Amino acid sequence: MRSFKSTFFLCFGGILLLASLSVPALGQQITGIWKGKVGSIRIDLKLVKEGDSLVGTSYYYLSSVDYCRYSVKGYFDAKTNAVVWWDDALIEKKSSGHRGRESEPILVVANFDCPGNDLMKLDGQSSRPNDRESNQGPVHLLKSTQSQFPDEWDFVLENYLLGANDPQLIDSIARLHLAAQPLRSFSAEARQPRPEPSPSMDTHPQVEPAAPAPAASSPANLSVEQKFVSRAKKLEQVIPLSGDSIAVSFYDNAEIDGDSISLYLNGKQIFQHVMLTDKPYTVSFAVHDLADDNEAVMVAENMGSIPPNTALMIATVAGKRYEAHLYSTENSSALIRFVKEREKERAAN
Repeated sequence: MRSFKSTFFLCFGGILLLASLSVPALGQQITGIWKGKVGSIRIDLKLVKEGDSLVGTSYYYLSSVDYCRYSVKGYFDAKTNAVVWWDDALIEKKSSGHRGRESEPILVVANFDCPGNDLMKLDGQSSRPNDRESNQGPVHLLKSTQSQFPDEWDFVLENYLLGANDPQLIDSIARLHLAAQPLRSFSAEARQPRPEPSPSMDTHPQVEPAAPAPAASSPANLSVEQKFVSRAKKLEQVIPLSGDSIAVSFYDNAEIDGDSISLYLNGKQIFQHVMLTDKPYTVSFAVHDLADDNEAVMVAENMGSIPPNTALMIATVAGKRYEAHLYSTENSSALIRFVKEREKERAAN
């Protein structure tokens, strides 16, 4: 993998030496290394701004040989200084033999603050990505100049103002680990404990005829409500809420092949039996009628003729456009969180 990285960076070296792109000040400041704690757990976080989005990696650690590393996704709103990021997938876990950090992904809603004297802070709250009610503790991070964990993002951070803010380069870096090792996704269905074998003194126990298994409902026979309840929910995007209303449109994200979907908002069905096409199916909500944190779940009613069920969702909030590419299968549904910005509450406190 090391030789692959070296070759990759050499290929971009000539381009970066010739490039000198202007970067907004806030984009430059949010990009970098952040250190501190999420709850009681130490974190070494690397964030890279790409448009309104954030990518990077997070290390939750006890030491340099005791840590969990995740890929990170998120967004930054320079107008409100709202920062949201979440652990997308576990890349690596190392242990020296002691009990390390539990492999639980985190979502953080924070505020970016520059109180002066080169001091930059990220303060907020954390939860599990798929459980907005869970409280994983406060978040307090400070901007740093050095990471305890060298990796492929260091090249981007060190050369961000010299051309490394190029979207093609950032996307390529974000995909590097996909070629190196498989990721463990936390959107998988909950693991069920295996039953312990009952002790027996008989080394040749008699095998009784198995009772006929009850007929199981196939995925195709499940109701939309059963599919919503039984399937794992995979976080695909977090979108900030502001202004008076939000409009959400759904299209087929690939070849139009008969994909049909249902949408749930905070557990309540909004629509069902909607066939995705190249024309938008749009629903709108008043922001003041929504909670501070809202969960929209897209459920695939079928897989179309080309699985999986794919949709392009476009949300328009306060004149700003957000895109999310959603995937839903017979085992998982796509989850989108809409979170109200709390800058006024922070200012009041």
